[in-house]
Amino acid sequence: MSISERYRQLVDEIQILVRQMGQEPLPEKAMGVVEKAVATLREQMERVGEIPRIRIDDELSPILLTAHNLFDRGRLMLEQEACTTQAEQLWEVQKKLYRLLNDL
Repeated sequence: MSISERYRQLVDEIQILVRQMGQEPLPEKAMGVVEKAVATLREQMERVGEIPRIRIDDELSPILLTAHNLFDRGRLMLEQEACTTQAEQLWEVQKKLYRLLNDL
């Protein structure tokens, strides 16, 4: 599977997870950070297939790192509010982002 296909699949998976999380009573500030991370990833979703392979690392790395950091901040906020299940779900997202980043 190509990087762009994996990226799109991961963004779709994350959007579903965040929609599910949005149906639960979670801290608004933490969810705002998580939604910002999703928006960061979503911005490149259509364009990712048009990035030449030679430039994909340069163009996707900053986006993946930004999203990873935002998810990390959201996860820590959820942990502080004792929302451990959701924090663990975000940890899984972070690991997937990091794996994709390492494969660039």
